[in-house]
Amino acid sequence: MLGFMEYVQNAFLDASHWNQDNSYSSLTATARSLGCPLLPAPFLRRNLTDLFKDILDFPTPRGLRLNVSSLSTANLATSYDLGSVGAVDGSLSYLYSSLPLKATSRSLEIDLCDVVRGYRQLQELRRPDEPWWWEVWQSGRRVDRRDILLYGRMFLPRSTVEALYLRRLSPTGQVKVSCVSDTRLKNGGTLLALFQRDVGKYNTEFLYSTDEALAGVRGLYNFGPDPRKDNPPPNPSAERFYGRFSAGAELYYGAMNKSGGVSTGVRFATLPAHSGIPLTMTLTINPLMGNLSTTYAVKAGDSLALCSRFDFNVYSYESDLVIGCELWRRRQKLVPIATELASLGVHEIPRHLLGREGVTETASVLKARINQNGCIGLLWEGRIKELLFCLGSWNHPYRGGGLMERQGLLSISDGGTNHLGRLVSNFNILRDSNTLR
Repeated sequence: MLGFMEYVQNAFLDASHWNQDNSYSSLTATARSLGCPLLPAPFLRRNLTDLFKDILDFPTPRGLRLNVSSLSTANLATSYDLGSVGAVDGSLSYLYSSLPLKATSRSLEIDLCDVVRGYRQLQELRRPDEPWWWEVWQSGRRVDRRDILLYGRMFLPRSTVEALYLRRLSPTGQVKVSCVSDTRLKNGGTLLALFQRDVGKYNTEFLYSTDEALAGVRGLYNFGPDPRKDNPPPNPSAERFYGRFSAGAELYYGAMNKSGGVSTGVRFATLPAHSGIPLTMTLTINPLMGNLSTTYAVKAGDSLALCSRFDFNVYSYESDLVIGCELWRRRQKLVPIATELASLGVHEIPRHLLGREGVTETASVLKARINQNGCIGLLWEGRIKELLFCLGSWNHPYRGGGLMERQGLLSISDGGTNHLGRLVSNFNILRDSNTLR
């Protein structure tokens, strides 16, 4: 389940018309269990197969943790975190957005699909905004400013500080600068600068990290119509699989350790106009390490998604197979309709429908995975009234103990201010007196 600050950051990117799926770093986002980290620090760089971790690699919560967050205004969000994983620790977080955000912050009103990542349905590419659309003139002078997002977090009692600066430079470009300050890191901290350019047809990213003086470039190219041009309307019925084929690669080099890396990948995903079953397929290759990974995900129904991944190394001949699924439970919600019908000119409402209407909402989602070694993972996330909860379990057959973890997310409304909190509890079960996880 996404953290509150990640949820707010996604709201900023959506409000500024930035496509998060049109990037090589999200080539395999369908199987991810969480969204991209809010702070893209070098040691948090996403794997090239992130697109499928929503179903296959979902993490289970650990420790006892309480988090209270608030979107007090449309531009300011705060978060306070207190946890106990062996020792009591906590953090303070603040986020500022120059762009007013209309994100829902009450857990009773938040759509679970916005905070629980599952099968990612790619959308049609949109035409980028024209530069003059962003211009604001007043008395013959340009007074417009580019939208920015500032985020800071301090961990206690370690006094670790992390920060993020995000600025939209143009309708097709943005820059991110993130840093971490910690005495345990080399040189007392690290900084990562990332420039992204997305024109719809292709996306390019340039990054530099002070950690090992790492520099890299990566890009993604989409085959098919160019959204910047006037194209004839698509005809999905003329194609058996109406979708989009994308190919990308990345190259990076560390000057300090004099080592580099390269990878490439392809993806095919059906689009919403596809009349058949939605599906996503990817292939990623790391030629230097000899790693090859293939993934396949299909949305078998409105509430069921299935996914599989096969990894193989051509040098060691080692392989790994993981299969997973997610099952969404939906329910009918009664909401007032008298006002809506009156606005449509319907004034005679049947007595049995007066003030009530059945609307389908997402109640919970169950995720499960298993690999060829028999490792089983379960995760249940949902909502009970104003409580968002998460229960997880992970078991390894070659270890003496299993791990059962519980997590909850609580939202309280007080005086018009929305608060979002997280309660996490973790239980280590000792099945063998000589083995402890």
